[in-house]
Parts: sequence; structure tokens; C-alpha cells
Amino acid sequence: MVLEIDSSRGEGGGQMVRTSTALATLTHTVTRLIRIRENRPTNGLSRQHITAVNAVAAMTGSTVTGNVLGSSELLIEPGDEMVPEITVDVGTAGSVSLVAQAALLAAKNYKTPFKLDIIGGTNVMWAPPIDNYNLVLFPLMKRMGIDAECKIYERGFYPIGGGHIEIVQQPIGKIAPLTLDTLGELKRIKGLCFVQHLSDRIVSEMTDACTRVFQNKYPLEIEVERCEGTSRGAGMVLVAEYENGLLSSNVLSSKGHSPRQTGLDAASDLLQEMRAGSTLDIHTADQLLPYMAMAEGQSRFTVTRISKHLLSQMDTLESFLDVRFGVERRDDGYHFTVNPGASGS
Repeated sequence: MVLEIDSSRGEGGGQMVRTSTALATLTHTVTRLIRIRENRPTNGLSRQHITAVNAVAAMTGSTVTGNVLGSSELLIEPGDEMVPEITVDVGTAGSVSLVAQAALLAAKNYKTPFKLDIIGGTNVMWAPPIDNYNLVLFPLMKRMGIDAECKIYERGFYPIGGGHIEIVQQPIGKIAPLTLDTLGELKRIKGLCFVQHLSDRIVSEMTDACTRVFQNKYPLEIEVERCEGTSRGAGMVLVAEYENGLLSSNVLSSKGHSPRQTGLDAASDLLQEMRAGSTLDIHTADQLLPYMAMAEGQSRFTVTRISKHLLSQMDTLESFLDVRFGVERRDDGYHFTVNPGASGS
């Protein structure tokens, strides 16, 4: 029996490939993906997707067919290995965060710690910065009983990449549900301004612009990190820490995006998120949803909008797992419930 998934549905991007590959190995389901990224400007698998699939296959002893550049179909035949440590090189500035997303999910059933060593892009467009893992994603996963930590040795920016990280995830037992009905009181706002092989002036302009937006209305702490690596770049990540949750924003500086504008945008984006009524940002929701779908009970959260990414993630999870999602539109956003084992309730 082969589960066939039309990968052009919904958002139709790489997330469906990454999640499907990981879940196929977790559930021991032979899976065929068809029409991969059919509606994207560049169809089929990219280097980043190939790397994620190969990582999952290497960890689990799975066999994959069609995992080549531009392929529109992929067959995953799950193995039964639990390789404790793998090293991966994307070979481009492709996101290490997205590769890690698939590999860490595939390691859900491991009985020993899993170590993932990756070279690629740590801070690139259209992907969560690796900083969000330690600052937002991993702290929230910790509340669910999942313990992971990331070390950043070098940062990698477009187009060179060359960033180097290491993630260690401890064995996962039962996953606790995550309930984010309200955020509670704001404790502080912290920021990380990073720069690699660029002038300190860039740091000053980013941090000064960011600080002016908050105008002492909120407690703000910004840490500056000067990095060494093969590529050049700079950016900022901000996190609002509440009693019950975390909200974040991130912006990269570039030739068309000045350091001052980077600082302004990072602060403005976070303020907008804080005022919108969400209890989880949309990108973190994408990444936490698979764990919520396997938790021992109902999880709840609120987002300001429903992205195509989130819809695709829900669709994919329902294809592999016994889970049902509920969504209710209210004045303060979209209230989600995640109900594992729904058919047996």
C-alpha cells in the first residue's frame, strides 16, 4: 500500500516535501509525492529539498527514489534505523533551518540523543533564521517535553552560504500539549544584532533605529554578535517574552535594505505582532504543528492570519496521523485547536 500525496495542493512548496518525508519514516508509510512544486517558478526539487530528504534517509536507513534536482516525483520507502549522528552540507546558501526541521521531526522516535551537523545558509530570505530555534522554537518545544539545543559556529548568508551549526536533540518521550490561550504579561523584549565581515557602523544604525521605535515604552535588551565566516551579512532578531509565550520578528540587511531600515522593520514587525492578538507567530506555528499533532492531548493557539504554509501543513499531517484541526475566526485572530487521536474520541 502506497500513500500518494499531490504536492501541488495548497501552498505547494518544499514544506510538504520535508514534512511528508519525515512522517513517512516515522509512521513507516511507503509514500509517493507527485507534482512537487508544480506551481512554483522553478518546478521540482531544489538543492535544499534534496538535502533534507537525504538527511532523513541517512538517519533512518530509508530508500528514496527520484531525489534529484528538478524532480517532480519522490518515492520514500521507510527504513528502521536510528543513526545517532549525521553531517549534512547543503552545498549552497540553502537554509539549514529547513533541513533541520525535517531531520529533527524524523528523530522523534529515537531512543538516544541525535546530533545533526549542517553547513549552509543560517540567515537567508524566505526561511526562519537559525536564531529562532534557540530563542523561540526550542523554548516552546521544551514546554512540550522536547529538549534540543543549537550551536552556531559560523553564519552563512546568500549567495555564499558556508554557515555551520550543530543541533543535539535528546530522546523524546510523550509529547505534552501546548496551550497558548493568552500570553499574559510582557516580561521583556530582547534582541540579537549580528554582523559578519561588515562595518560596526551597520550595527550602530540597526540598533539605534530599533531602539527609537520602542522609545522606552518597553524594556529592551539588544545583544551584538560579531561573527567570523566565509560570507558577509547582517541582521536582527527580536523576541518579546511573555509570561506564557513568545513572539518574534527578524529582518536581514542587504544592498536594497539599509541597516537603519532593518532596525526599523524588525521593531515595527514585532510591535504589529504584539498588538494583533496572536499567541504564536505564523512561522513558529508551522514548525510546532507536527509535534502538537502527536501530543498527549489538545493544543491551542491563536494566529493573526492563516498562511498557505499552515494549511498545507495541516493537510499533510492529516494524511499521516490521526489528528483533527479546528479553526474559529474571532476579533483577535484565528483560534486553532489541535486534537490528536480525534477518531477515537
